[in-house]
Amino acid sequence: MDPLELETLFKIMETLSSDHNWRVSRPNPCQPGSSWPGIECKISGVENHFHVTRLDFGTPPNPSCKKTSTFPSQIFQLPYLESIFIFQCFIQFPTRISVPPNTPLFNSPLQQLSLRSNPALVGTIPPQISSLKSLQILTLSQNKLSGQIPVQIFSLSSLLHLDLSYNMLTSEISLQVGNLRNLVGLDLSYNKLTGPIPSSIGDLNNLQKLDLSSNSLTGTFPQTLEKLNSLVFLALSNNRLRGNLFPGGVTLTGLKNLEYFLMDDNPMFVSLPVEFGQLKKLQELRLSNSGYSGKIPPTYSGLMNLSTLSLQNNRLSGEIPAGFGNLSHIYHLNLSRNFLEGVVPFNSSFLKRLGRNLDLSGNPGLCLSPSSSSSSSSSVDDDDDGGVYVCGNSKSGSWIKPLKKSEAPLHCICSAALHFCLLLMLLWLFQLCGI
Repeated sequence: MDPLELETLFKIMETLSSDHNWRVSRPNPCQPGSSWPGIECKISGVENHFHVTRLDFGTPPNPSCKKTSTFPSQIFQLPYLESIFIFQCFIQFPTRISVPPNTPLFNSPLQQLSLRSNPALVGTIPPQISSLKSLQILTLSQNKLSGQIPVQIFSLSSLLHLDLSYNMLTSEISLQVGNLRNLVGLDLSYNKLTGPIPSSIGDLNNLQKLDLSSNSLTGTFPQTLEKLNSLVFLALSNNRLRGNLFPGGVTLTGLKNLEYFLMDDNPMFVSLPVEFGQLKKLQELRLSNSGYSGKIPPTYSGLMNLSTLSLQNNRLSGEIPAGFGNLSHIYHLNLSRNFLEGVVPFNSSFLKRLGRNLDLSGNPGLCLSPSSSSSSSSSVDDDDDGGVYVCGNSKSGSWIKPLKKSEAPLHCICSAALHFCLLLMLLWLFQLCGI
C-alpha cells in the first residue's frame, strides 16, 4: 500500500476505534490472511498496489467506535475509497461532518457515504459534499444535523438514493431537487421542513420511494406527482397539507405502480377522493385523522390487492361499501371513530380472518347482522367483532365484544352480579307463589 494512503488509514482508525493498536498489531491492513475487519481492498493503479475501497465501523464484526470518536475528515483523502459506513459511532461528544481544506473532491471515486444513527453528529451538511461527482448513495439519517439542506446537493446528478431523515433540518425543499433525475429513493422524513412540496419532484421519473412525512409541509398535493410512473411508496403523513388531493379532474393513471400511500394526520377536511379506486396495485392506504367527510367511495372496493386500510378518526358517514367484504387480501381494516351507519357487510369468515385487526368501534349507527353475530360467536374469538352491536337489539344486552376478565371494569362486574342476584330472587318468588 502507498505509504501516504496507509498513514491516512491509520489516522482514521485512531480517530474512530480503540479495538487495537492498529499500527503495531495490524501493520498490513490489506494483506491476505491478516486484513483488518471492516475493510475491503483492491489491487489497482499503475503500481499494482492494494488500495482501500470500503470501510465499515460500528456494527460487529466491524471495528467498534470508542466513546471519544469524532468524524474522521481524512476519509475524503483516501484516493480509492468507494464506500464508507459509520453506524452508531458518535454517541457522546458532539462532532461535525468536515472536509479537510484544500482537498479536491471532484476526482473522488466515493459512491456511498452512510453516516447513520449518530446522536452526537451535529451541525450543518457541508456543501462541499456536492463535489463528490461519483456519489450514488448519501445516507445521513438518524443524526442531529440542522440547518438547511444545501442546494448544491441537488446538483449530484449521479445520486440514486438520498436519505436525510430523522434530523432537525429546516427551511423549504428547494425546487432544485428536480435536478436529481436518476434518483430512485428520496427520504426527508422526520425533520422540520416547511413550505410546499416542490412541483419539480414530478420531474424525477425514476423515483420509486418518496417519504416526506413528519415535517411541517403546507399547501396542497402537487399535481405533478401524478407523473411519477415508477413510484411505489409515497408517505406524506403528519404534515399540514390540506385541500383537494386531485383538483381539476386530475387522474392517477400515471401512478399505476403505487402500492403504498400514507397520508395520515393532515388537516384535509374534504371528501375522500374517488380517484384512489384507480390505483389497482395499492396495498396500503392510510388516511386517518385528517377530517375527511362524506361517504366512503364504492370504488375502493375494487382495490383487490389492498391489505391495510386506515380511515379512522375522520367524519365519514353513510354505509360501509358492500364490496369491502370481497377484499380477499385485506388483513387490517380500521374505520373506527367516524359516523358510519347501517349493517356491517361482513360475514363470519371475514370477521374471523381479520380478528383483532378489524376496528369499527366509535360508529354508533353501525350494527352487525344477527346471522353474522351468531356465526361469529361460536367460531370467532371474543375480540374478533370490531366493536359493534347486533342489529335490532338494545345496546344494554347486545354487545358482541365481551371484555377479557383482565379488561372488564369493576362496575361492569358488579352490575352483572346484581342482575344475576335479582334473577335468582325472581325465580325464588315465582316458585314460592306457585307460578
